[in-house]
Amino acid sequence: MIAIGEAARQSGVSIETIRYYEREGVVPPAKRAGNGRRVYSEKAIGRLRFIKRCRDLGFSIAQGKGLLSLSEGENQNCAVVRDISTKHLTDVRAKIEELKALEGALEELTASCQTGSVSCRMLEALAR
Repeated sequence: MIAIGEAARQSGVSIETIRYYEREGVVPPAKRAGNGRRVYSEKAIGRLRFIKRCRDLGFSIAQGKGLLSLSEGENQNCAVVRDISTKHLTDVRAKIEELKALEGALEELTASCQTGSVSCRMLEALAR
């Protein structure tokens, strides 16, 4: 059994995140050592790594839990996983487009700033 600090190191997830995942039911509550401290199995650390990778890819906690459930089930349904990831990819592409539009608006506003001018066109545009 592995202490929470070492579990955090091995999984790449902070101690507070591990506790949060336990409260949210992402991972089952840890077993307790004789001194009352949380201890984790290799399987639990694997689950933490899996969820971390999901989060690194931008999946929500709920999506990560769903993917984890599919990965641990007897019927690993690749079609369901594909549907989840395709939806997520569509959402990511939409966010990229929103960020590109934001970038263009900021570039335009920033370009309207004139060094040494008392009146700032960007602030005026934001106030409208």
